[in-house]
Amino acid sequence: MTTARTVLITGGNRGIGYSLAEEFITQGHRVAVTARSGEGPEGSLTVIADVTDSASIDRAFTEVEAALGPIEVLVANAGVTKDTLLLRMTEDDFTSVIDTNLSGSFRVIKRASKGMLKARFGRIILISSVVGLYGSPGQVNYAASKAGLVGIARSITRELGSRGITANVVAPGFIETDMTAALPEATQAEYLKSIPAGRFATPTEVARVVAWLASDDAGYISGAVIPVDGGLGMGH
Repeated sequence: MTTARTVLITGGNRGIGYSLAEEFITQGHRVAVTARSGEGPEGSLTVIADVTDSASIDRAFTEVEAALGPIEVLVANAGVTKDTLLLRMTEDDFTSVIDTNLSGSFRVIKRASKGMLKARFGRIILISSVVGLYGSPGQVNYAASKAGLVGIARSITRELGSRGITANVVAPGFIETDMTAALPEATQAEYLKSIPAGRFATPTEVARVVAWLASDDAGYISGAVIPVDGGLGMGH
């Protein structure tokens, strides 16, 4: 039986984040999600926050701490894409994706780590992507932001590992969400051909791996990159 924890998931109002929140609730945890709009699943506390704004993150954390207690598990999931080929990619296309996906993760981790250090316990889980290490045409910005999460997790492991805090990366492959459903069918078929499992994952399959990493059973795993991609990125 896993100890019930206070869990905060960024970007928990849709897609993988929503499924993450559902899974943690099912397992009996106290769950809060950040969202810029919309709400997390029933049973979660939704706080409005923008991960590009430190002040809004601080307010959201303070609200969650008052309602549910210190945050013990942080899942940095909020992410955006602005896909386009390198020569068409503007500087803003690049920096805005980095600011949300990479710097946004830094901001929430920094805020969460204060309470974790005090408690001498913490689980930090960063939602990356197979693209972070595998690469993808048209996604220079997104791949850079997702690869950067690996460096964050491994540095935090070395810095805070002796304080009972773990930091791991989960790298989903092709998942059935609104974001992927928007891709052209030809692109989806192309991806399917390169996935040894021969299918896309459900968001729940990602959520269960994340919940396990947050559990007592995974206390000695840190700095790892765990793929949930049906074999798409093997060795990357």
